[in-house]
This record gives sequence, C-alpha cells and structure tokens, in this order.
Amino acid sequence: MACNLQHSKQIYYMETTSKTSVLNDLIQINNDRVAGFEKAIADIKDENIDLKELFQSYSAQSRKNSQELSALVGAEGGDVETGTSMSGGLHRAWIDVKSLFGGNDRQSILSEAERGEDAIKKAYRDALTDEDLTGNAHEVVSRQAQAINAAHDQIKALRDAAQ
Repeated sequence: MACNLQHSKQIYYMETTSKTSVLNDLIQINNDRVAGFEKAIADIKDENIDLKELFQSYSAQSRKNSQELSALVGAEGGDVETGTSMSGGLHRAWIDVKSLFGGNDRQSILSEAERGEDAIKKAYRDALTDEDLTGNAHEVVSRQAQAINAAHDQIKALRDAAQ
C-alpha cells in the first residue's frame, strides 16, 4: 500500500511538472513578447506612431497573459518562471542589429513583429496539443491563443499594406 501511494505521488508530480513546464514556457515567450514590443516601441520614429499604440496594447496583452498563466502555475504548486527565454534574447539582439542598418522603416518593423508573432503562435499551438494541458489551463491557453492569432493577423495585414 505504501508503495502504491508513493507511486501515485510520483505520477502526480510528473503530471504537475509537465503541465507547469508547458505553462512556464508560455510565460517566458509572453515575457519575450513584452520585451520585444517595448524595444520596438523605443525605436519607432514619429511617422509610425500608430504602431507604438498597437505594440503597447500587445505588450499589455502579454503581461496579462503572463499573470494568468502564473496564477495557473501557482495553483498547480509549481515554481513560476519570471524571465525570458534565450531565443527571445537572441531575437531582441537581432532587432538591435537590424535597427543599426536602417531597418526602421514600417515594413521592416512589421516584418520583424510578425516573425515574433509567428513564434508565439507556434508556442501556443504546441501547448494546446500537449496532453498534460487539461481543464482550466487548456481553456485559458486556448482563449489566449485566439487573441495571439488575432494580433498576428493584424500585424500581417499591416505589413502587407506597407509593401
């Protein structure tokens, strides 16, 4: 009987760890998104002021996403990720390099923003196919994914219009 209880605890721990890992990955990429949009906002010139407002709203969206995901991780008893990912840091460094070489025109800004949105869309798509993501966590991630997809589509439409 004690062996069965210990085995059950191990299975619960593995399920919790896997679920919180998926959620923490989404927290990190949302944090990357916030940092990426804030970097873009700082670099945007006055002629693209409309993009600053749009990017600020998406940055706020990802802050809210991270807060919701953090609450889910906490409810599962996991440790909440507060940083950004290594790939996100590299993505922001690429934005810095591009801006040094004249990549501040509207189409370049929107192309790079769309590239970032492609990454977060993929992360959400992957999370939604993870079998460990169930119940309320799946519902929250699904709702967030819909908003992320809408943001991607808006940025893509703006990029296409800028060509």
